[in-house]
Order: sequence, then C-alpha cells, then structure tokens
Amino acid sequence: MESLYYLLLIPITFLGMVGNLAATPWDAALQKLREGNERFLAGQATHPNQTFERRQETANKGQKPFATILACSDSRVPVEVIFDQGVGDLFVVKIAGNVADVNEIATIEYGTEHLGTPALVVLGHTKCGAVTAVASGAHLEGNLPKLADKIKPAFEKVQKEHPDKHDIVDLTIKENVFQTMSDIISKSKIIGNLIEEKKLKVVGAIYDIESGKIAWLGDHPEERKLVEKSKHIEEQHSDKESFFTSKNFFFMGIFVVIVSLIATILVSILSKRRS
Repeated sequence: MESLYYLLLIPITFLGMVGNLAATPWDAALQKLREGNERFLAGQATHPNQTFERRQETANKGQKPFATILACSDSRVPVEVIFDQGVGDLFVVKIAGNVADVNEIATIEYGTEHLGTPALVVLGHTKCGAVTAVASGAHLEGNLPKLADKIKPAFEKVQKEHPDKHDIVDLTIKENVFQTMSDIISKSKIIGNLIEEKKLKVVGAIYDIESGKIAWLGDHPEERKLVEKSKHIEEQHSDKESFFTSKNFFFMGIFVVIVSLIATILVSILSKRRS
C-alpha cells in the first residue's frame, strides 16, 4: 500500500508543478489580493512591507507594484488595509463612484503599462454614496453632475432590465463596476493591447464595507468587443483633437483662395479710383 501511495504521489506532484508553470502573472497577483483580504477578514493581517527598510528600498530602487486598483474615494475603503498590503505593493487610483474618465484612465495606463502591473481591479463597494445619489435622483451641484453622468448608464441599464427590483442601488453598484471596466477597456488602446497580448487581466470586485469581504465579479462579459473597439476609438479621438487634418486643410485652402480673390478685387478697385 505504501508503494502504491508513492506511485500516486508522483503524477500528482507533476501536475502541481505543471499548474504552477502555467500560472500567469495576474493569477499570482489576484491570489495575493485574495489571501490578503482573507487575512484582513480573519483579523490576522500581517501588515507587510511597512518597515523603514521597505521605505528605503522603494525610495532608492523605485516602485514595483503587483496590481493596479481603481476604487472609490470613500474613507471606508482603505485599499491597502483591506488587501493587507504595504508600501509599494499596490498602484491605487481613487475617485468617487469608482468611475473612469480621461484622468483616471491615463493613470491606470501608467500603472499597467509603465509600471507593468499584470492585474487591474475595478473595486466598487456597498452603500456607495455616489451611486445612491444617482439611483435616488438626488439634487447635485457644482461638478458632481458631471461625475454622476458616468454612473447614469449603469443605473439606466438596471432600470430597464430590472424594473420591479427593490434593491436598485445594489444592482447599480454592481453594474457600475462593469460600466467602468467598459469605459477603461474601450477608451484605451494601451489597455486593449495589453489584454490582447495577455499581459493584463481586468477584473471587477465589490467590497462589503460592513463585513470586509470582497466579492469577485471576474472579467467583463463583453471584453472581446471592448478590446476591438479600443483599436479605433483613439484614432477617432485624435482626428477630433488635431487641427491638422485633411478636411481642415481643404477648407483652409478654400479660405485662402477666397481671401486672395477679395484682396485682388479690392486692389483693382482702389487702383481705378486713383487713376
């Protein structure tokens, strides 16, 4: 029996080694996040990489975070704490409602491309004030309506698909995570390329501010379409922004010709009057 046990142990060990070799960088990154949250939940946080030596190391050798996190600015969502990570471990972007516009997407591009983080997590949370404000139709002033505009598509989709549901806020919080993932992937050629080259994994998650537990939502269900869209959106954007397009040159040419004709006519009239 003992010899049979060792014979069975050989293929199991081999399969385990193959599994480890096949594991991607983002698998390891996401696993570290899961394990960190489990420690936080259990009250067994190790508070890693928070020493003087770690500060010295990151100050002198630069940062090498293993994940980029887009989270809400809510003070109840301290990202490094809930994942039990330390200095230089996570590249964190925080904004109310965990939405993604130009500045957030540019920052995420820096984290994923320049710093090379293999995992990007869009982290929503329960009882989100920004999402609740949109779902309840609260009156917003200042620049808040512009931020709310990024959440409205998620709310409108939930209203359309679940008209009789009472947990409209919770459903919108979840849909808003997917909406943000969609905005990031479809509006960034850099992110799209990283996903296509299998250098980046983008996943959604929701943090429960009461229990401390994170529910993982996985990939965006239409990621492939969003990546394809990202290949064209930047070209369209650059055409809109650039003054030096063929269309503009055409109209500039016509304008120059018309101005030249008018100037010639005026000079001719003035010459005849003088003579």
